[in-house]
Amino acid sequence: MKPIIPKSHPRYSSLMTREKLVEGFRRGIVVPEGLIAHGRGEAFDYIFGERTREFAAEAEKAAVALMLLSERPVISVNGNAAALVAEELSELSEVLNAPLEVNVFHWSRERVEKIAEFLMEKGCKNVLFAGDAVIEGIEHFRRIVDRRGIYSADTVLVMLEDGDRCEILRKNGKKVIAVDLNPLSRTAKMADITIVNNVTRAIPEMTELARSMKEKKREELEEILKSYDNKKILDDALKAISDLV
Repeated sequence: MKPIIPKSHPRYSSLMTREKLVEGFRRGIVVPEGLIAHGRGEAFDYIFGERTREFAAEAEKAAVALMLLSERPVISVNGNAAALVAEELSELSEVLNAPLEVNVFHWSRERVEKIAEFLMEKGCKNVLFAGDAVIEGIEHFRRIVDRRGIYSADTVLVMLEDGDRCEILRKNGKKVIAVDLNPLSRTAKMADITIVNNVTRAIPEMTELARSMKEKKREELEEILKSYDNKKILDDALKAISDLV
């Protein structure tokens, strides 16, 4: 029996997020390890005040600029991201004309198909999950990709990521945008652009930015990227943490 969570509860948003993950676990979309990973991220989010900080907003703007400039942008989706922001990912995918590709560390054909089906249930129209190509240099299951997606992409948006794939994607000449609440992670340090924010805020915020930035000239978008400094963004995130000590 599900607990009744009143909207007046001070932790309503957090508790509802957990409920989505638990439901995703029951459907075979989220794995137990994903629940642990979420708890780690939630701890950082609590430190950041569970709101979009200035450094995150700046990174989101740069990320949208990069994806709009890219010829073959792809949004990589794992079980947690699907469970938490499937509908929001559908909107972002459509605005940016970027397909969603199911790519998971704990891989099985059954799980990949369940995630893809769930995304399509939520309105996602362009979902890739063929698993017909391999990224050389990655030893775990994230190496299995779709030839039409991550394999041929020039820019990949990843969420709740592992650092080694991020590193290999960059070595393969791809730009990587990461959504990661931990500014000390290998992913955060390896990515071209790191959004230190919760996916539940970052994805809809990026969608709104994309809608407003689509009409910008190429030169304007390039200028946004030219002035962006990912190291400074991570330093600002770390400073926000240290200011609380």
